[in-house]
Amino acid sequence: MAQLIKPPTVFNHSEWTTSNKTKFSNAEGERAAAERLVDESKRLADETEKRTEYTQRDVSKKLDQRIADLDFWKSELDNKLAELKTEIDNLLAFKTRVEKAIEACAEPLHIAQQCLANREKRKGIDLVHDDVQKELIKEVETIQGVMALLSRTLEQAVEQIRLNRKAKYQLEKDLKDKFTAMDVDGYCKELRNNSQHIRYKDGVTKIQANSVTPEDWETYSNENIEKAERERNNSVQLRTIIDGVLQQTCNDMQKECECVNIAFQKRIDETKDTKGKLENHLSRVIAQIKEMEENISRLQKAIADKENPMKLSQTRLDTRAERPNVELCRDPVQYRLISEVTEIQMSIDALRERLAQAESSLKGLIRNQLDLEEDIDVKANTLFIDEVQCMGMRKSVNIKPF
Repeated sequence: MAQLIKPPTVFNHSEWTTSNKTKFSNAEGERAAAERLVDESKRLADETEKRTEYTQRDVSKKLDQRIADLDFWKSELDNKLAELKTEIDNLLAFKTRVEKAIEACAEPLHIAQQCLANREKRKGIDLVHDDVQKELIKEVETIQGVMALLSRTLEQAVEQIRLNRKAKYQLEKDLKDKFTAMDVDGYCKELRNNSQHIRYKDGVTKIQANSVTPEDWETYSNENIEKAERERNNSVQLRTIIDGVLQQTCNDMQKECECVNIAFQKRIDETKDTKGKLENHLSRVIAQIKEMEENISRLQKAIADKENPMKLSQTRLDTRAERPNVELCRDPVQYRLISEVTEIQMSIDALRERLAQAESSLKGLIRNQLDLEEDIDVKANTLFIDEVQCMGMRKSVNIKPF
């Protein structure tokens, strides 16, 4: 079956005119819109270019400000670090002084203790708790007290050095971070739009969780500086205290050493004087012994000399008893002979009594001689201990300012 052909639509003139006007209007509207879009795009491009340039200049300015802030705090940290390093060196020098002072106490203490041990070897009555003994004990206590005080001072110095070094570490760590930050920001400041190493980075606008505020940043460095300054001030005060302690302890030891030496010299002089007096008495006693021995010899001779007169008187009396009868008369001769015998006997008794007294006195003198000689030996031993042993050692004691 043949297909029917639909005839084309036929428009009238008014429709044709209207269609053309509509197309003209649509084209003009689209062109105008496109023109406006072009103009707005140019304006937007210019605005974004200017805004970007302004923003980049502002970023560069803020980088400059940030670098200036970093440089300021770096300078502050540098200055405080230099001060703290100097103070650490100063305190280390004082620590060494304290250590040497403790070492210097060892010899005087040993000598004082050795003097006490030596003086225990004194004999007899000379083993007395005298002023020397008291001063030696006081000297030992003084030196031991000085060593204890210096040890505590040394502990304080060591602890302060530790705190100083801790503050120094914080400053150095902060400075290291500042150097790194300056390198980073300096590198960022030098980057340009045409720099070789710039590239896209995803997620860079995210704020890091461990970041801090500028106020916290300044507070951190300021606290490090303030802490370092506090420790430095404490260290300076401690050095002043250490200097005073060293001077005072040295003065105390010197003063007590002088007191001991004065007491020793006084005791030595006293012992020498006593020993001299004992020796003088000994010489007098020895002389008296000799004289008493001579006296005894004279008394013994006097008694011996009475033997013959007694024999003579008794012989005469005995012989006259043989007179016969009335011649046995109690004449004056008889009475005188009897009186003579009695007189001689009384003389012998008196001489014997005096001899006994002389012999007793001689024994007493000999005992005194032995006592004196023993006491002189004791004094000589004491002088050897005090003057030779103790003072000989003490001459090597030289307490200098610590």
